Amino acid sequence: MSVAFAGNSTTGSSREAGPLRVMIVDDSVVIRGLISRWIGAEHDMEVAASLRTGLEAVNQLERINPDVAVLDIEMPELDGISALPQLLAKKRDLVIIMASTLTRRNAEISFKALSLGAADYIPKPESTREASAADTFHHDLIQKIRHLGARLRRRPAVASPPLAPASPSSSASPAPAVRAPAVARPAAPAPALHAPSSGPLSTRPFSTQAPKVLLIGSSTGGPQALMALVTEFGPVIDRFPVLITQHMPPTFTTILAEHLARSSRRPAAEAVDGEPVKPGRIYLAPGGKHMRVVRSGADVAIALDDGPAVNFCKPAVDPLFTSAIDIWHGAILSVILTGMGSDGMRGGKDIVAAGGSVIAQDEASSVVWGMPGAAAHAGICAAILPLNQIGAKVNRLFAGDRS
Repeated sequence: MSVAFAGNSTTGSSREAGPLRVMIVDDSVVIRGLISRWIGAEHDMEVAASLRTGLEAVNQLERINPDVAVLDIEMPELDGISALPQLLAKKRDLVIIMASTLTRRNAEISFKALSLGAADYIPKPESTREASAADTFHHDLIQKIRHLGARLRRRPAVASPPLAPASPSSSASPAPAVRAPAVARPAAPAPALHAPSSGPLSTRPFSTQAPKVLLIGSSTGGPQALMALVTEFGPVIDRFPVLITQHMPPTFTTILAEHLARSSRRPAAEAVDGEPVKPGRIYLAPGGKHMRVVRSGADVAIALDDGPAVNFCKPAVDPLFTSAIDIWHGAILSVILTGMGSDGMRGGKDIVAAGGSVIAQDEASSVVWGMPGAAAHAGICAAILPLNQIGAKVNRLFAGDRS
């Protein structure tokens, strides 16, 4: 029998009344306590439950009826990656944010979770006694809950199917070690978190200069979008350098680079300080470092910067965008993909002022229309396109199309 969740009307209007209900699932009492206090201090969210295991979350989901779940990966009885599909089977529109420490195995599992329907991930600090780590975790978690949870305020309710009976051994067996999935074509991005904008946004003409480099900035929803796009960028990658800044912590960027290499069938790796920038490969800003480009004699080289966060991010998109102007001037094509905040907009303005062009992902195909929306509303974009049209447009522009 299908489960009817209280407050899930067909119009979704009841979701407007009241704060977001957050279910915290983590075997650490310290982490549960921290997150509970942080959520309790916010006016637009509340703790719906604080649970120790994934099994408790699955068994109590109907009673708790959360909007958002913060789900730890490593837990007794039923771990996060095993609980994830069971939770979504009971409530398809549940927003699940995976929480994990910065180990390679957990980074791989977090990527797998995205392919299974998790909305996003967040790295937990190894020790909450380190003030800066706890502050970053606090800020990022609250922003993710708020922005990702907004989808429930913007779309009709989804009828949830009953949970298929699990085999007797499924909940008792630990999850197998997860390898980085070979993503050939990721699932379509989740629905946008904002209602469609009223009326079309204005765009400007593309640059008359032929682009000599492709720069990409992305954040929430970016890994899925990037893996879809690089499958189409082969002709561009072969002839021009491609540099990407994705908001992501260390270790996670290592895994993302491996996925991009697999999806594009081209060399892709975290950028190394001082290495030359050449056509034929993808350079990814490593987690915890800003990536810039600089002159090195007659060549162009990577410069990694361990300075303070920019736009609350490290790596940030703006440092890459602005540094590229000194090298390629107006011969730059930049793409701003799904993500929270406005990172990339200021750098995009500078690129346009220098004679280059900006493409933004459109609202309907973005998981969060923050970064691309900021660029679109600033009037700096030559095109605002759905994700499935960006690859073809980029290829045409590098092939000589200026329209």
